[in-house]
Amino acid sequence: MSDAAKPLLRPAAVLVPLLVLCALPLYLESYWLRIGLFSMAAAIGAVGLTLLSGTAGQLSMGHSFFLAVGAYGYVYFSGDPGPGLPPVIAMVLAVLLAGAAGGVFSPVAGRVKGMYLGIATLALVFIGHHLMLTMDGVTGGFNGRSVPPMEIGGLVLDAGQDDLTVLGVPFGAEERLWYFGLALLAFTWFTARGLLRGRPGRALVALRDSETAASVMGVPVARYRSSAFVVSSMYAGLAGVLLALSFRRVVPDYFGLVLSIDYLAMIVIGGLGSVAGAVAGAFFVTALPLVMAKYADQLPLVAAPGSPDGSLGPTEASRYLYGAAIVVILLWAPDGLSGLARRLRPRSRPQPSAPPPDTGLAEPVSTSAVPVATVKEHTP
Repeated sequence: MSDAAKPLLRPAAVLVPLLVLCALPLYLESYWLRIGLFSMAAAIGAVGLTLLSGTAGQLSMGHSFFLAVGAYGYVYFSGDPGPGLPPVIAMVLAVLLAGAAGGVFSPVAGRVKGMYLGIATLALVFIGHHLMLTMDGVTGGFNGRSVPPMEIGGLVLDAGQDDLTVLGVPFGAEERLWYFGLALLAFTWFTARGLLRGRPGRALVALRDSETAASVMGVPVARYRSSAFVVSSMYAGLAGVLLALSFRRVVPDYFGLVLSIDYLAMIVIGGLGSVAGAVAGAFFVTALPLVMAKYADQLPLVAAPGSPDGSLGPTEASRYLYGAAIVVILLWAPDGLSGLARRLRPRSRPQPSAPPPDTGLAEPVSTSAVPVATVKEHTP
């Protein structure tokens, strides 16, 4: 590759996938768009978790709790019963509420680490599930609540009476939400990468490698650990909002321990501490059971959804598959898909240096090349 083409490679690597993603609603069916929306929501939450567990080194098993805070917060702030605020304001307040919930728990995150922090965050899942079942006025209890549609500038991101057609393609709820989810994912991508490349990211990496060394270098350990938990909770709250808009109904059973384990699988498969790896792992873990459910009748050893008990359904089969993927990753690629892609990326070979110009002058003779014995013989 010529040196003149290298400056154009990086913008093209960002622009081409973005154009492809923007064109997908014109060609894909609603089922595939719905899979993409679920995967986008999972990717936003996985980015927050990889900042906490991969970069800051804090194990969290309560990520589903903060997704539930974001989802139910949006439903309450924008719905009835509730203040009935505009959806955009309700979304911002839901994200802030998730960050506040992380802030309440941050003193524990600032003092507890490792397995003990994981057990402490595990308690959040059970406490949150109990609150979702008992706070009927806010959560709707066991049956949950319907999700008010998002509205931006008078445009309702739902299939309503205001029919919208682009290039002959009717834009319903999935098509409209696709671009909204894409904008949220892009916002998450660039803010998280900017955070990692800046001073806070370097401080978190130093904190993960050695708390003693980070403290000697002047990093306030407890404050940075607490801040990482709050930021991760806000990303999870944003993911919960998009997830609620995609499902159109939120129920307590979805935000359980299994969802938290799924998020841990996403960041392990994608690569701890990598934003791109978290996105790739989220798409893999989220889309795999849905794709297998669609083609269950064509896959061996997999039964279609609703088959008699005892048969292997698509959800169980997909869990076996990405469980095996975790084992393979831990054994042969500990840095996940992101590290594997980095190793497979072709590297530019260094150009050989040009020979020095011939000036017509004799090169100076190094005294180290003259034998010691010869020097002694010619010494008077």
